[in-house]
Amino acid sequence: MMNWLSLTQKRVITCILPRIQIKPFRFFSAKVTIESDKKLKKMAESSQPKFARFTYPEAREDHSISDTFHGVEMKDVYRWLEDPDSVETQQFVNEENKISQPFLDCDERKSIYEKLLKLWNYEKYGCPMKHGNYYYFNKNSGLQNQSVLYQQKTLSDEPSVFLDPNALSEDGTIALSQISFSENGKYMAYGLSESGSDWVKIHVRDVEKGKDVDEVLEKVKFSDISWTKDNKGFFYGCYLDQEGKTDGSETKQNENQKLYYHYVGKSQKEDILIAEFPDEPTWRIQSEVSDCGKYLIIPIVKDCRDNILYYSELDTTSTMPSKLKMHKIIEKFEADYDYITNIGSKVYLRTNKNAPNYRVIVIDFENPSESNWITLIPEHEKDVLDWVKCVDDDKLVLCYIQDVKSALQVNALSDGKSIGKFNLDIGTIVSLSGKKKYSEVFFNFSSFLNPGTIYHYDFTSKDFQPKIHREIKLNLQDFKPTNYDVKQIFYNSKDGTKIPMFIVQKHAELTKPRPCLLYGYGGFNISIQPTFSLTGLLFMETFNGIIAYPNLRGGGEYGEKWHNSGRLLNKQNVFDDFHAAAEYLIDNNYTSKDRLVIQGGSNGGLLVCACINQRPDLFGAAVAQVGVLDMLRFHKFTIGHAWCSDYGNPNEEEHFKNLLKYSPLHNVRTPQTPKEEYPSTLILTADHDDRVSPLHSLKFAAALQTAVRNSPFQNNPILLRVYSKAGHGAGKPTSKKIEEAADVLTFILKTLNIDQFNI
Repeated sequence: MMNWLSLTQKRVITCILPRIQIKPFRFFSAKVTIESDKKLKKMAESSQPKFARFTYPEAREDHSISDTFHGVEMKDVYRWLEDPDSVETQQFVNEENKISQPFLDCDERKSIYEKLLKLWNYEKYGCPMKHGNYYYFNKNSGLQNQSVLYQQKTLSDEPSVFLDPNALSEDGTIALSQISFSENGKYMAYGLSESGSDWVKIHVRDVEKGKDVDEVLEKVKFSDISWTKDNKGFFYGCYLDQEGKTDGSETKQNENQKLYYHYVGKSQKEDILIAEFPDEPTWRIQSEVSDCGKYLIIPIVKDCRDNILYYSELDTTSTMPSKLKMHKIIEKFEADYDYITNIGSKVYLRTNKNAPNYRVIVIDFENPSESNWITLIPEHEKDVLDWVKCVDDDKLVLCYIQDVKSALQVNALSDGKSIGKFNLDIGTIVSLSGKKKYSEVFFNFSSFLNPGTIYHYDFTSKDFQPKIHREIKLNLQDFKPTNYDVKQIFYNSKDGTKIPMFIVQKHAELTKPRPCLLYGYGGFNISIQPTFSLTGLLFMETFNGIIAYPNLRGGGEYGEKWHNSGRLLNKQNVFDDFHAAAEYLIDNNYTSKDRLVIQGGSNGGLLVCACINQRPDLFGAAVAQVGVLDMLRFHKFTIGHAWCSDYGNPNEEEHFKNLLKYSPLHNVRTPQTPKEEYPSTLILTADHDDRVSPLHSLKFAAALQTAVRNSPFQNNPILLRVYSKAGHGAGKPTSKKIEEAADVLTFILKTLNIDQFNI
């Protein structure tokens, strides 16, 4: 299963805001007295500016554009910014970059950029994976834009380059997005994406020849690549009916995905249609061939949670028929079902049906009624079963989340009983490779202070003592994890709920508040676990800073109950949790308001922008990356309709009212006291982001800059930076990662109250 997003009354509301006019100084009542004016002037003068006032671009307001939601007319004066190809939109982007780039382009940035280059320049590896006669692994020598796929006969052999995406473009913006090998390892199907887009082109490489076959499959998106066991071809999903451009800069909805079968050596025009649901245009069709090769497992998803489940019987002795006969096993969208393995008609699934922390069940395809389901591994009382992998024929590797940390254990496939576990430090299993037919596994362990340790274990040893296959080491001689302190605390949110938070810092007494980066997400059942961040390390090293990671409700750290308590009508809990995290850090002398920066991306960008609207007094700076910011129209673009499972659908009155309460675009306001001044804010987006279209950031920046333009209480900058040939994040080349990290750290340096820094 994929995560989407690997991420809300007056009868006529003018401008784009409920309750509060976007330009209150323009519309001040004539009843304001001279004494009031003098008081306001004195208050404004007492707020000492740190920056020269910015002259923001004049964003045209078109008051003729509006939507009516359940009897409420909502003006959408910046609707024109939804057209990425219009001259006016491109001019707006250019003008915004002309403000943000000079602000960020300073001597300090050059020093930060050079430090990032040095810090980034170390060898990075992925887990080896065995296919056919070879092992494969990804490696980046340091500053390569894209990791290179290597091949070797044995783990001790000298590896050779098998596929180098860096050779496919001069600027490194073509990325290897996915790979899938045929059962015998003779062919590798692989996806390439350009400029960070979710669109993929599938190619097929002959392993022994080291060359691609002729065909290229286009208009592929959100797709698995599932080979039949006869090695003749594979299933994949695509949007062949999508009209117009498909390069990632478009905003058109992704609808009517179809499942096809492709024979190697044939053109895409000859591909066989396997499944489609024309009456359900938002459904996405996934596919997985069972370990035995007899079944095609077909999960159907319509949003970002729950799936129904079909299967089809495969006959590899004959030609693949069109429109396979599908048998429905799960009929309602009410839980998740992930295929693990099968023994004959008995299929093993991970599910949260009647188990918010997930369990492993067995369903017999020949007798699939729920009354006949067998629970193989019951739900744990507290720990969340994150994923399950079948290896060595009869063993299940289970990864649990225990108070946000990974725990790895092994259970028997036969009876579900535990037969061993791997002892781990505090951290996260970021990847694992292994197959049912092989006795060995590899897993990559990471933490806040460990860039990665790859372990190798062969189940023939039976001692559960994995050997270190490779340690990933930074290019920093003086870096010692023992110089840092990592602790997990639990703080009270607004409603008294205990929220976990990791705090990472260099060993030092808290004699005075220090710069602090507070990072959050809080949504879509995604867990924010301890993993390594180069930007975070540089923040601590350069600014003597602290990094804090609260595990907000809406995430998956404590199962579906935790997720549910931060989605739909409970979304405000997420913002309250983030506010409470900031208050905890300030109250306990870790930091102060003027030293605190908040950061988040995608759903986390929504978090950041909602929080600066609700509590501008709490933060010194904010960085919002590729955020979902127009909560009344998010569902109309690309894959946005899938997010209704977390946000709600504005076409439903209950959810419209809730979304309107926190939608960042619809809740900007003009500061009318020093306390209401917005923190320094950097809004980041990219022109090929087709997950969260840049229109969200453009409209929000236009609204916020307009709101603060004439306020004597707003001195902090509101900046928009739009990157070119970049997307939502996946496949971003190293050069662009470093560029963005340098921008963020420079912005923090220039806007926070930082007493000392080392650049």
